[in-house]
Amino acid sequence: MNLIILGPSGSGKGTQARLLCDKLKLAYISMGDLLRAAAGTRKDIDEWINKKGELVPDEITFSVLKEHLEKNKVYDNLLFDGYPRSISQYNLLKSYLESKGVKLDMAIFLAISDEEAVRRLSARRIDQGTGKIYNLITEPPPQNIQLDNLIHRDDDKPEAIKRRLEWYEKETFPLIKLLGEQSVLIKVDGEKPIKMIFKTILERVGDKN
Repeated sequence: MNLIILGPSGSGKGTQARLLCDKLKLAYISMGDLLRAAAGTRKDIDEWINKKGELVPDEITFSVLKEHLEKNKVYDNLLFDGYPRSISQYNLLKSYLESKGVKLDMAIFLAISDEEAVRRLSARRIDQGTGKIYNLITEPPPQNIQLDNLIHRDDDKPEAIKRRLEWYEKETFPLIKLLGEQSVLIKVDGEKPIKMIFKTILERVGDKN
């Protein structure tokens, strides 16, 4: 079984993805992690991510994903987080997996309002020493960590968040609509508590199987 998890920044995709991978024994494919790792060795990707601060073009993003899958020789029982984000990316991934004799089975859409996304992302902080990400609302740091030592990134401030949400509405909403038309989309209220969201996803995934 291959799953996609979708939702705007701040919807809790990463949290639910890891819970699902543990429960369903799926390999976790984080496109963000793959691109950040690739930026350390590829100047073109580093240029897009760290200098231009823009989205990496589809063909480059797909090449990084394909290289990872080919290297690990894994094409099934995967959960994709952060990819695909558009219809063009979806078509690339769908065709590639079909060439390997597998398919994308379901897409999970965590729906939250723009206001909630801004609220959550504005509360995100990063530990300078460990790189661990906390959220002052949904996943606060332990009491022994000083808040003054946590970084509030520029791209987690309201104006930057709003720009990301505008891109998401333009590029990802059409993909969500397409997946709904293909009857592979599971829509879940992402503003509920984490455990309740996870329980709902498991129930819906079971219904689809």
